[in-house]
Amino acid sequence: MKKIQTQRPEIKLIGITARTNNTNEINPSLAKITPTVQKYFHGGLPAKIPHRTKPGTTFCAYTDYESDITGDYTYFIGEEVTSFDHVPEGFQTLLIPAQVYAKFTTGPGPMPDVCINAWQKIWQMTPQDFGNERRFSADFELYDERASDHQNATLDVYIGIK
Repeated sequence: MKKIQTQRPEIKLIGITARTNNTNEINPSLAKITPTVQKYFHGGLPAKIPHRTKPGTTFCAYTDYESDITGDYTYFIGEEVTSFDHVPEGFQTLLIPAQVYAKFTTGPGPMPDVCINAWQKIWQMTPQDFGNERRFSADFELYDERASDHQNATLDVYIGIK
């Protein structure tokens, strides 16, 4: 994975959420991320989001951390928007504050393996690897046109750092 340090401005998202943790995500009977992703795409939810900035570019964010990689967090899948006006019923909003990130770009690979492998490496990293300590405020994956081929996907993972 390639890494750079970058700063991103505030990001407004509309999408859907699930509360989970990494221990549950390892167990298919307890996992909530895959069913949330399936609901999002199979239900045609992206097309229902108003004010989309880049239709087809998906954000998967991790927020409301209870503690660190061992605690509960909120998983959010949606799209960036210009406004929170007219949020459809059943959708939530997420405002990711402007912050500094360690941005990791994966090599191409099949989904979901390329994402899982990236997170397994990230969980092993030290503050020195990130360039500072993690904030555990808002981290996210960015899926754009490079991820359209699910057998050969590339994605960016943004880890908020102090």
